[in-house]
Amino acid sequence: MSTHMMIEMIGYIGSVLVLISFLMSSVVKLRVINAVGGTIFSIYALIIQSYPTAIMNICLVAINIYYLARLKRNDRHYDIVDGAEKDAMLTYILNYYKEDIKKYFPEWNVQPGKADKAYVVCCDAVPAGVLIGKQQADGALEILLDYATPTYRDCSVGRALYKALPALGIRKLVFSRNSGMHEPYLKKMGFVQETSGYVKKL
Repeated sequence: MSTHMMIEMIGYIGSVLVLISFLMSSVVKLRVINAVGGTIFSIYALIIQSYPTAIMNICLVAINIYYLARLKRNDRHYDIVDGAEKDAMLTYILNYYKEDIKKYFPEWNVQPGKADKAYVVCCDAVPAGVLIGKQQADGALEILLDYATPTYRDCSVGRALYKALPALGIRKLVFSRNSGMHEPYLKKMGFVQETSGYVKKL
């Protein structure tokens, strides 16, 4: 492969990554992939001495890093709203994000009476996540749905929720359904795989 072709490949790789980033439903993934693509494309622009293109992409990378840092900050204010299964806000969130929920929870279909606990997590009054479950003995909660909206899919919703649950009488979380795409999140949040499923003690 010639040097010219190798340089062109760098440009194509950067462009493809930037395009792929816009297909991400998660804001965090979008910004990470966009930043990587922008960095590669900046290198390509510098090699071919297209300095305006390089400057623009370097600025875009800096913007992505800035907003990623803001997403990682711990100064967000979360409220945990205790709601019934048929609560109007809860129903609206579940309907609005129905297709996205199905990707992570393909078995999601709570029948009347199946769930007896429901919490809506709000960040500065904006709905950011939902936890629906069934109360078990000894302060355990069987998780039927633990969902964060794409904008807040950086584990901060889960951390705030799990920190608040002990005060609500919940000391253990049990996820016994098919984990599927949800498994990496469970492991990241400290769930341990047992015979009954994934378990996290609070």
